[in-house]
Parts: sequence; C-alpha cells; structure tokens
Amino acid sequence: MWYLKAQWHHDFDDEPVELLSEIGDDGFEVRKVEVFRDGHADWADSGSGTGTTELGQIPVPTPEEINAETEFTALQIDAHEFEAVWQRALDEQRPVSPR
Repeated sequence: MWYLKAQWHHDFDDEPVELLSEIGDDGFEVRKVEVFRDGHADWADSGSGTGTTELGQIPVPTPEEINAETEFTALQIDAHEFEAVWQRALDEQRPVSPR
C-alpha cells in the first residue's frame, strides 16, 4: 500500500480541492477521500461511499506524473495521515478542512 494526497487548484465550488487515496500494490485505489472547499468530505471504498465519490477505474499515476499537470500538486503521504482524514470523513460530527 501507498498513500497519495493531491491538491486540485481550481475555482469550482462543487468540486473537491483535496483528494487523498489509499492505493493497493496493483496501483488501484482501495479507499478515497475528497475534501471540498466548504470543509465537507465525501469518501469511497470498495463497498460504498458518499456523495459522488467513487474509486478510480484505472491505476493511479505517480505523484511525479500528477505534478506534470499544472492544476495539481501531489505528494506521497504516510498511512497515519491518510487514516486521520479517513476517520474524520467517516465522522459526521467533525468537519474536514483542506490543508
């Protein structure tokens, strides 16, 4: 497993500004959190999800490949950072803020 955080630089109110993914050894997403400008977060795993968030249908590119697109800034993160955001996204009582 490896973990990715990508900032999406845009002005759309209804699109996420931060995407975090847990990625399996096969390169496909296992879990995903999308954080929106207003602080709410939607999530997805193999069995369910919230909002319009779904796991990707193709292998996830490397951070270097993502960073080749000027609208994104991506980096690999550790499991602890991903898990903290994942747990907050599952907890409706606490807002998630983009970092």
